[in-house]
Amino acid sequence: MFDIGFTEIVLIAVVALIVLGPERLPKTARTMGHLFGRLQRYVNDVKADISREMELEDLRKLQQEVKSAAQDLEQSMSATARDVETGMRDVEAQLNAGASEAPAPPAAPELAFPPPAPAAEVPAEPARQPSLPGFDRI
Repeated sequence: MFDIGFTEIVLIAVVALIVLGPERLPKTARTMGHLFGRLQRYVNDVKADISREMELEDLRKLQQEVKSAAQDLEQSMSATARDVETGMRDVEAQLNAGASEAPAPPAAPELAFPPPAPAAEVPAEPARQPSLPGFDRI
């Protein structure tokens, strides 16, 4: 922070001892320590506030970018959906136009003879379970 060496600190301490005297020097040093601690806490709080504001600004920029990307994606998807819907309507119109032009299927011819009577029912053999290879049933 400050470029103060050990010799400068010793010089300041000697001058303080001479000016303040040995009775008031400990109390003054204690008070200076408290004030210096408060100053450090205040500086750290200001740094933290500035850091939070910068992070908040970065988050706002990121939020704006995400919103614009979402809007671009929504517009792209809407345009694609409209294109697909238009294509489906065109195909449907072509199918409807083709169905109205196609001839009707021929009607089933009338039978001159009645259908034959069903044959007498013969009891069917019960179904056999298929055998596994190598295990023939007898």
